[in-house]
Amino acid sequence: MLQTEPIRVVIADDHDVLRSGLAMFLDTYDDLQLVGQASTGAQAVDLCLELQPDVVLMDLRMPDLDGVTATYILRQKCPGIRVVALTSYQDEELVQAAVQAGATSYVLKNVSTEELAQIIRDAYHGKSTLSPEATQALIRLAKRTPHSNYGLTEREHEVLALMIKGMSNGEIADRLTISRFTVKKHVSNILAKLSVSSRTEAVAMAIQNKLVDVSG
Repeated sequence: MLQTEPIRVVIADDHDVLRSGLAMFLDTYDDLQLVGQASTGAQAVDLCLELQPDVVLMDLRMPDLDGVTATYILRQKCPGIRVVALTSYQDEELVQAAVQAGATSYVLKNVSTEELAQIIRDAYHGKSTLSPEATQALIRLAKRTPHSNYGLTEREHEVLALMIKGMSNGEIADRLTISRFTVKKHVSNILAKLSVSSRTEAVAMAIQNKLVDVSG
């Protein structure tokens, strides 16, 4: 089918200079149209819910809400939006987490403009693109022995599921009708059991290992 309308794109990245560069890049192609920019994952989710773009260029390391979690939320709420994970990192766990979260493509920021333009077009049509580094990372991870549920309790599973949905400790406390102190303790236990040092890493591990059911 002949495409008559430009592909509508949102840029989500916390670096102003990079966002400006990507905006100028998109402006050089008649079939690509920039419709919005976000500097945090939370802004990206809100903006995409409002604008309903075709493709999002999503940085994975952002404040407020990381790109992996933002990707997961977007794919749950707006499955028609394609996410291209555009990042400087080739960490194996991050690659798998992004793919498990629903990213259509995973490419490094050193990709050429012509390549990126084609990656956006391919993503729009549902075709996945993985950088060679990302492909190798997924192959290595596939060879590893799968983990158990890391000894998480039923309540810790509930807290982790809400963390994946981007909820703060206060929001989790309200949802589960428990104190913020109790939530903080659960989060600390989760980080310890998963052997990670941040909520972002915990969310990434939960998504890649399918530790919780967050379909509801």
